[in-house]
Amino acid sequence: MSLYEMRQSYRLGSLLEKDADADPMVQFHTWLGQAIEGDLPEWVEANAMTLSTCDPNGNVSSRVVLLKGLDDGKFWFYTNYDSAKGQQMEANANVSLCFLWQHVQRQVRIEGHVEKASRERSISYFHKRPRDSQLGAIVSQQSSVVASRESLEKQLDTLKTQYADGEIPCPENWGGYCVTPTTIEFWQGRESRLHDRLRYRREGSQWVIQRLSP
Repeated sequence: MSLYEMRQSYRLGSLLEKDADADPMVQFHTWLGQAIEGDLPEWVEANAMTLSTCDPNGNVSSRVVLLKGLDDGKFWFYTNYDSAKGQQMEANANVSLCFLWQHVQRQVRIEGHVEKASRERSISYFHKRPRDSQLGAIVSQQSSVVASRESLEKQLDTLKTQYADGEIPCPENWGGYCVTPTTIEFWQGRESRLHDRLRYRREGSQWVIQRLSP
């Protein structure tokens, strides 16, 4: 099948103003819950989100990270502070997130500003991760050039021996971030490409809901 022939009909739902919660975080909780319910195939990672960042020269980078917290009206994730995205977020706190839930024909786009989590929160989450993931965070000098796959595996084996019987320390350059949203857009696929798009925009302490053209 050629690219121009690849298309789907969107018929699974609708998003009308009367059905949307006045608080976008409540609406997000509802949609996330619906995205993870049922007997889903293993490939579905409903907490996967595209994080886009920008460096001081205006160059934009995007990658997929995992949502690991949703509280205080913020979206939380964890990574290496020295990574390319970490350096870009240090220089420019404006970021965007995008969730794509193809199995329910929905998308959520978020714009806002990012800040680091407290050290206490980062350490607490770090020790909830599987031990191999904790060790991997120590091995990985994220975004840097490595000699080979074998060199990474050798470092991992060394750390497994070193910390076989003890607590694994959280690296100083690893931790959490939270995104405080200023706009959140909910997109529901509809027939004839007349998709439903409701955008919540922060105005002071209130959220204003606007319908956008598809």
